[in-house]
Amino acid sequence: MAGKEKRRQRDLFESERNFRLLVEGVADYALYMLDPAGTITSWNVGGQRIKGYAPEDIVGQHFSRFYTEADRASGKPQRALQIAREQGRFEEDGWRVRKDGTFFWASVVIDPIYEDGELVGFAKITRDITERREAQLKLEQMQRQLAQAQKLDALGQLTGGVAHDFNNLLMIVSGSLHTLRKGVGDDARMQRALSAIETATRRGAALTSQLLTFARRQSVNPQSVDIAERINAVREVLDTGVGSAVTLQFDIPSTGLQAAIDIAEFETALVNLVINARDAMPGGGTVTVSARARAGNAETGGRDYVAVSVKDTGVGIPPDVLDRIFDPFFTTKPIGKGTGLGLSQVHGFAHQAGGTVKVASEIGKGTEVTMLLPREAVAPRSDAVAKIEDGSSGTVLLVEDNPDVASASIGLLEQLGYTVWRVPDAEAALRAVEHEGIDIVFSDIVMPGTMDGLALAHRLRQIRPNLPILLATGYSDAAVNLQNEFPILRKPYEIHQLSQAIARLQR
Repeated sequence: MAGKEKRRQRDLFESERNFRLLVEGVADYALYMLDPAGTITSWNVGGQRIKGYAPEDIVGQHFSRFYTEADRASGKPQRALQIAREQGRFEEDGWRVRKDGTFFWASVVIDPIYEDGELVGFAKITRDITERREAQLKLEQMQRQLAQAQKLDALGQLTGGVAHDFNNLLMIVSGSLHTLRKGVGDDARMQRALSAIETATRRGAALTSQLLTFARRQSVNPQSVDIAERINAVREVLDTGVGSAVTLQFDIPSTGLQAAIDIAEFETALVNLVINARDAMPGGGTVTVSARARAGNAETGGRDYVAVSVKDTGVGIPPDVLDRIFDPFFTTKPIGKGTGLGLSQVHGFAHQAGGTVKVASEIGKGTEVTMLLPREAVAPRSDAVAKIEDGSSGTVLLVEDNPDVASASIGLLEQLGYTVWRVPDAEAALRAVEHEGIDIVFSDIVMPGTMDGLALAHRLRQIRPNLPILLATGYSDAAVNLQNEFPILRKPYEIHQLSQAIARLQR
């Protein structure tokens, strides 16, 4: 019996020794024991690697020193032991503190240890999962960005599709106004009614333009622009827009910031941002418009940008709202105070220009919206407006499938002194130009059949290279990057815009 007892004691000693060596040798986990009060009674090499304490530094100390000050103040270490004691285990992921004061994200397990039914302490396992957490956060951020991009793209396709028909309707209204004005004479009441219709039509056209910019379906005219010069050009408008309760400040270099942008869209975006900033400060505050060069990095693919920022000292944007601020028609303003299209236009403008928009906001401290615009120069295009001489003449071939839109356009062209020959599609237009006497072709881009207006224009360039061609569109994917190839008139257009566009063709 004595020999068996000695062997049992030896085996027990050997087992405990092996277990101790195993625990002490584990480097990826902090494995240690606590007494019932939470004092550390053992320590392994993993604890030293993860938390920075040698055994002589930490054994005998309370395990609460691994918690943040805020957690200690709230009694979190004591609650952890209580939960482990009452529920048989405590598990948590959270911030912990190393010996050098740095933080790490830890996965923690605490198990109670009983002997003969009495609590003798706790076994505690801690693992550093900071890298895993950061990878998970990056993945979640990428998933959110992808979902947001997909949502905005779907909304863009929807708004772009609606815009074509809507602009055709506005074209009918706008074009018919000029005919009606000639018929009502000096009737003041009718003139006021027509003025109201005209104002509403222009407002509708502006809203549609903002939708198309958001959808990145707007035909644009990018030019190499001096950012400081363009901001100064709308400075008076911005000053008037913010009102007396808001201080408007500018932090802009005098020169050296060239960006490749559409001037009109840029100025609209800047006004939208400043008005939004003003509305975020109902009690007044400061709006700062700034511009800075930003060198390319890995995130931008090495491309250099001009960063144009509008910063306010307002109420800030709640996190649950931040992901929706670029959605068309989404607004937190009271009914009648906003259309929900301002930031949509900013988003579309920046992305169509080849850049992006960044938003930083803190509740109670304000918001900063930054447009990152590409610095690549684009060959300047003249924006000079041609003057129309009275007595314009010639024959215009109008290619328009919508009879009502065609009627409005014919009325405008005839008022300008042109003879109009209208055909409904590109195939008919090609047959028509075989005859002599066509001086100008004026074609819609979106048309039924196998050939749209853009394809028609290319075909006409081949068979009659010197024939002036003007295209019109309410919305078209084909027109988005057309730029210098063919002149484009955006629907709904007014008589003076049509006359100027034709005049440019004939110079």
